[in-house]
Amino acid sequence: MEPTQLSQELREGKDPHMSRRRAIIGLSMLGGSMGQVVTLYQTGIVKHLPDPPVPIFDADKVDASNYAYSRFNSPDGPIMVLNYALTAWIASAGGLDRARRNPILPIAMGVKILIDGVVSAELAREEWSENKAFCEYCQVATVCSFASLVLAAPEFFTAARTLLGREDKNAATNSTHSS
Repeated sequence: MEPTQLSQELREGKDPHMSRRRAIIGLSMLGGSMGQVVTLYQTGIVKHLPDPPVPIFDADKVDASNYAYSRFNSPDGPIMVLNYALTAWIASAGGLDRARRNPILPIAMGVKILIDGVVSAELAREEWSENKAFCEYCQVATVCSFASLVLAAPEFFTAARTLLGREDKNAATNSTHSS
């Protein structure tokens, strides 16, 4: 696809898949920003992360624990940032009708987001198991992953039908006429 067309379709294109992709991008930016906040604490730039007045939340405890520094000889905040940036990149790749023109993109996005949801749930379990507390910033990111999974499903299934040769010809015609 030509860059000019891609730019126009991403910024101005209207269809249900694009609307959901934009929501996924926004949720990814929110998840990434949660990782940025955690990173600021984990690297000593800020000394305290405020918590809501709910006893199960203790971001300082969780984000300073062994759990938070146990992967790749690194704090986990920057890993969160990178992870959500990758999701936003995959969600923003391709134009309006990518489920039919390039079905690998929405399938890759769906698989990536599914993995994110599974990993987020496991990390929340580990977070609680080690600390008997949650980092609310991490849990906001977890909610972003699960909401993105729901949003990614329709385009994923359209792409899968395309790859399997079961594309709905009426949907393809309607999509072409609405662009």
